[in-house]
Amino acid sequence: MLRNIRKPFVRPVLLAVAIVFAISGCATRSISNSDYRAETGSRYQPASNPFYKGELSEFQILGINPEARITQDEINKALESKQRISLPKGSSIMLIQSGAMIPDEPMVKALEKYYNVSVFSGVPPSQNANDYALSLRLAAAKGGFEKIVAYWGLLETAQKGLATKTVSWVPFVGGAIPDEGQEMRIRLKVAVVDVRSGQWETFSPEPFQDTTASARFTRESSDQGQVSLLKSKAYETAAEDLIKRYSK
Repeated sequence: MLRNIRKPFVRPVLLAVAIVFAISGCATRSISNSDYRAETGSRYQPASNPFYKGELSEFQILGINPEARITQDEINKALESKQRISLPKGSSIMLIQSGAMIPDEPMVKALEKYYNVSVFSGVPPSQNANDYALSLRLAAAKGGFEKIVAYWGLLETAQKGLATKTVSWVPFVGGAIPDEGQEMRIRLKVAVVDVRSGQWETFSPEPFQDTTASARFTRESSDQGQVSLLKSKAYETAAEDLIKRYSK
């Protein structure tokens, strides 16, 4: 009698491991605040990072005052004076990761293959000073850096509950049956600022995506593994793109 009860139950459970049931949660976080987000009910809350104070805006990095009154003559002069930005191998750069006290080490390592890199804080100032970009350029000039390279990044995630979520307590060797899949994508935006002239350019490297399944007790390690993998790929690509675009 016991054998007859088990057979119809075990087979559906094993088949259900690979079945996606429904999307149960979505989230977006900064690469500078990329710790694991614990699940609370049906919502995913931001990780508590006491050092994260928000992002630098493009206006602050590029020296754009959105409140200034602009004339057509100023626009014409800017177009006429625009020069191609060059960043050959061996150049000295000041690297800024928006929102981070120190840029992520994999990004520093990726750029150090080609450039002399010095890191600078990307924590936004307490007040939205319009001359912040000038302050950055002055700091870079005093340090002997020819260019400022600043970057922003977003991690986008979507959680999908698997059909095994209802039976995720069933043990197997090494843990529990995976009951949730997570898709994660990373997108970067990079700005290159010429310290002397203030001219700038921006670009976005190729985005990367990863999908993995996890069980209740492996959720955090799985999430952070995805973060580390995607950051590494995106940073390597960003460094290679800088060389391709600006080394000649």
